[in-house]
Amino acid sequence: MTKDTAHQIHLSIAEAGKLYALKGDHTEALRHYREAIRLAVSSKAPEVFFRHYTQCVLESLELTEGYDEILRFCNDAHQHYTRLNLTSSLHRRDHGSILERMGMVQLKKGDTKAGQTTLESAQQLAGKGVLPVVDEVLGWLQRGFTVDTTRLLQSQRRHNYFIVRADKVDKAKARPLPVPTTKNAQETFLGG
Repeated sequence: MTKDTAHQIHLSIAEAGKLYALKGDHTEALRHYREAIRLAVSSKAPEVFFRHYTQCVLESLELTEGYDEILRFCNDAHQHYTRLNLTSSLHRRDHGSILERMGMVQLKKGDTKAGQTTLESAQQLAGKGVLPVVDEVLGWLQRGFTVDTTRLLQSQRRHNYFIVRADKVDKAKARPLPVPTTKNAQETFLGG
């Protein structure tokens, strides 16, 4: 199998995962994204694939309130970026976006103080105007407004925080995985 073919396979599996996510079936979406990640890593795909699929995983986890897993990932990524001490605008934006997700999840979990502090760090790293959800939510918090999950989701959708959107999915490339026939087959397939 050529590298191009391998890349087409993991890309098509991820596209199928996105279709499941758009239907609200995040369990299947996550199964597809994780398989796409596994295939991308095993085929030594460029890092951009791994990063994109990881974002898809984080989105499905966020939309299904898998907050603790997101916070672990974001904390690890934040520590990684801090150790690297990279200063390019791209790295600062990427690091800021990790903190953006962490802050949004902290707010959704009800930890307003930690969420605000994290979002302030995200804005400081990325710069004002770079992460519009951060700018908007910080504005609300600084004016003393209460932000609930519904309001946060509205802001996220308004500012295209989520990358899995109907207008960004290529249905023609989507290739769903076979449905596991038993629970044990699924656990084996997912590495459980």
